[in-house]
Order: sequence, then C-alpha cells, then structure tokens
Amino acid sequence: MVVIGVRFKDVGKIYYFDPHDIKGLVMNTPVIVETGRGAGYGIIAMEQRDVDTRGLNRPLRKVLRAATPEDTRQEESNRRREEEAREICLEKIRAHKLEMHLVDVELAFDLSKIIFFFTADGRVDFRELVKDLASTFRMRIELRQIGVRDEAKMLSGIGICGRELCCASFLDEFQPVSIKSAKDQGLSLNPTKISGICGKLMCCLKYEEETYAHLLKGMPGVGDLVKTPAGNGDVISINILRQTAKVAVRIKPNEEPVADIYPVGEIKILEHRPQCEKNCKCPKCKGGKDHA
Repeated sequence: MVVIGVRFKDVGKIYYFDPHDIKGLVMNTPVIVETGRGAGYGIIAMEQRDVDTRGLNRPLRKVLRAATPEDTRQEESNRRREEEAREICLEKIRAHKLEMHLVDVELAFDLSKIIFFFTADGRVDFRELVKDLASTFRMRIELRQIGVRDEAKMLSGIGICGRELCCASFLDEFQPVSIKSAKDQGLSLNPTKISGICGKLMCCLKYEEETYAHLLKGMPGVGDLVKTPAGNGDVISINILRQTAKVAVRIKPNEEPVADIYPVGEIKILEHRPQCEKNCKCPKCKGGKDHA
C-alpha cells in the first residue's frame, strides 16, 4: 500500500497516512491529516512509498489536503495560545495546591481539545482542576500523566556527553534498555554513570548492544579455565574490543601464576565458571566469593 510518513513534532514518531491521490506531497511539506482528535497539522517526514500495512490494527487515516498559508498561520497561533494556556494552568495548579509538575501543553489544530502533560510522584485528584480549566478555555480538557523519559524528551537538555539529549534531538521513540547492555559493554554499574538526566538507563547503551553481543560470542568469561600457548590458566579480565583476554597461567606447580594477555584466537575454553551475584550464599561461595 502507498503511504506517506507525517511527524507532528520536530522530534516525534512518524505516523503512516493514506495520501489519497493528493499530488505534490514531498518532504517537509505541511499537511492537514485525519487523526483520532480531529484534523491535525503535521510535516511530511517520509515521502510516498509502498509498505506492508498488514500488521496494522486499523485502516490508515487519510491526508485531507496540503496545508494552506492560512492553516500555517492557524498552527502558529495555536502555539502562542499553548504558552498562554500553560501560564493559566500553572496558576490554577498552585491555587488548588496540587502536587504535580506541568511539563507541556498541546492544543488541537481545530481548537476542539487541549491536553496538559504533567508528572507526579503518585496519583493526583485533579477533578476540580479540570472543571476550572474547562470553564476557562471552553473546550475539552485532558490531563495526561507522563513518565520521566517523556518529560526529558519534551524539555530537552544536555547529556553527560556534552550533546543535546538523544531523545530530544533525533530519537522518534524509546527502546527498552536493560542493565545487561551495560554489563556486556564492560561499563561501571554505578547508576550515576549509566543513567541519563531522566534517572533511567541511558538510551545510548542500546546503540552498540548488537555489536557487543557479536563480539562476545566465543570469548571466555572472567574466571573461566582456559588453555593458552603457555599452559592452562584462569581468565582475569577480557578486552571485548581488542578481542583479548588476560590469563593467569601457573607454569610450574609451586610457583606463582604469571599473568599475560592472549588473543582470543589462541585460547581454548576448558571450563566455564559462572560468577556469583553479590552476597551469594551458595555452598561454593560461602558468602560472596566467586565460584571456583
């Protein structure tokens, strides 16, 4: 099926729409599309192409028309009204003494609805606030609680790398990130070093996950018994990118082991020795020592 991709925010998810035989729909062209909230104003972020839409749960909504100069002026006016609505909402939140933090305001293109995005530590009873806002704006009001990642995306900021946050600059949707990504990449598990300003694991841990998973194939783990050109020994550490392992080899029975670095290609794994978790109470560990 032929579709086009439309983005409603500068850094937002791209949604598919049916171009419906409308001509002149090229990149960065503003369009008016049919959405669940009514007519919406967006920018074409993907030109017409054939895609497999069989996995979609419902039929694609249509592009209504290319946006006119009047539509663009209406959109600009809506953005100014959002700033005014934000100030009014902040005043009313203070008046109702609610424990919530207003993050963003979104006004529907056809002025049928206004959405207030907020964060809060727990549940907030905002029923009286909604009534107050409805009487002020005379349109449908929706208060939507969002997570800390969504807040960081909306507000933006500078990450520990010194660049603008990935979520606010180019990521159109969040990918799940697990602590396993940090472990596989040999990073410190100190939360302050692997967490973003949102307090969650940094999105960039996901970027090289596939590469590290490939490089780790066939590599020994720390503590494994391996065979080296100098003899058998225990792996002390590994360098994933260099594809090397530091091995302590006991050349003679009564001498101290000698540590040296070997390419993974020169090593043969004789026995895997899984490492216990911290404070392990199993009989082998006796309270936290590594398996032997």
